[in-house]
Amino acid sequence: MDYTFSTIIEPFRIHSVEPLRLTSAAERRSALAEAGYNVFNLRSTDVLIDLLTDSGTGAMSRDQWAAIQHGDESYAGSPSWFRFEAAVKDLFPFRHVIPTHQGRAAEKILFSVLGGPGKVIPNNTHFDTTRANVEASGATALDMVIPEGRDAAAIHPFKGNIDLEALEALLAERRDDVPVVMLTITNNSGGGQPVSLANIRAASEISHRYGVPLFLDACRFAENAWFIHEREEGQGDREVADIVREVASLADGMTMSAKKDPFGNIGGWLALNDDALAEKCRNVLILTEGFPTYGGLAGRDLEALAQGLSEAVSPDYLRYRIGSTAYLGDALDRAGVPVVKPIGGHAVYLDAKALLAHIPPLQYPGQSLAVALYEAGGVRACEIGTVMFGRQPDGSEVPAAMELVRLAIPRRTYTQSHVDYVIEVVSAVARDAASLPGYRMTYEPAALRHFTARYEPIG
Repeated sequence: MDYTFSTIIEPFRIHSVEPLRLTSAAERRSALAEAGYNVFNLRSTDVLIDLLTDSGTGAMSRDQWAAIQHGDESYAGSPSWFRFEAAVKDLFPFRHVIPTHQGRAAEKILFSVLGGPGKVIPNNTHFDTTRANVEASGATALDMVIPEGRDAAAIHPFKGNIDLEALEALLAERRDDVPVVMLTITNNSGGGQPVSLANIRAASEISHRYGVPLFLDACRFAENAWFIHEREEGQGDREVADIVREVASLADGMTMSAKKDPFGNIGGWLALNDDALAEKCRNVLILTEGFPTYGGLAGRDLEALAQGLSEAVSPDYLRYRIGSTAYLGDALDRAGVPVVKPIGGHAVYLDAKALLAHIPPLQYPGQSLAVALYEAGGVRACEIGTVMFGRQPDGSEVPAAMELVRLAIPRRTYTQSHVDYVIEVVSAVARDAASLPGYRMTYEPAALRHFTARYEPIG
């Protein structure tokens, strides 16, 4: 007899462990005050469950650690580079692969070449470093996610889709001002929501009809492919790797933070087909990152990423990855905590606007909730709202479309009991949400302010 079981089983076992430090509420309050109520400023040793980001925080596998021993640190032409390049091209068959130390370096290179004053870069939704690098070039970052993607409670299988009518209208009116169309998969700022293969195909067709290249911000490519496999008609019998290759075939290039799906603690790349553009980008790379066969990475990092790419598209891993994230989100939903639905791939997003309706957007409800989660239980999360996206290029401030707090799940790092503890902490804070204060900034840096800003509670 064939049995079906509901328990989510991690498709790995623990090989080595890191200690976690338990702190008291008084210690956490003191740490918050010292950090200026910015959880980015906390010492990681004062954090019990660190859900600030899934970037570079995952656990590398036995085979990745073994691959590190093959790292060749030759300055130019290392065999580690050729293994890395082959692994990238196996999934993303672009002609040129340009390694970088992380994803924002790839963004900086790309937009320093393609951006500039008067240019417009459309995207389903730019994430923080993408937007910052677009705007640093003088260009305008334009978000074009479908309407459902701006509604935390709306149910749609692919809320990360770009609005195709809006994209067509922009290109019809301002084609000469648009050097590239971007698609972020999955859509991080909008709740980790996937983009459908049909939407990628249509965006590719529209972009190419107007002679504009389509690039992917593809750092969560495997999770997006798994959602396509699970949710999109006609895709359920395909290999995840084949879906990834088709997605890549529809684009002209990509940026990658390999600290996400490829299981790297560091690394990234820029890949593209255009020979002339690749030459310009390599020139910037040599000025800022390093030689084109290492790009700011050690040979051992290149080896670890080459191995990680093969592990990222494992169906057993992806089934566990998406299922375990949904376990957290569904439990919070059942507890009455407002979350972005459907649950995303790499994170659960709490709807701070709905939970802390008494706090005006310019008093940063997401920041208030993130502070409260740490104070209550040592859980570190990330505000994705007006703090991150409210400041405009002209220096003014407006409320963000959504006020979210992201619980980003590091890959292969925490166990079921850790997740159950997070459910308890979030549920407890949600019950007392009406008592949480707003915050004001006491220090605000010129760019990417959420990383180093300092705050004080109001009242």
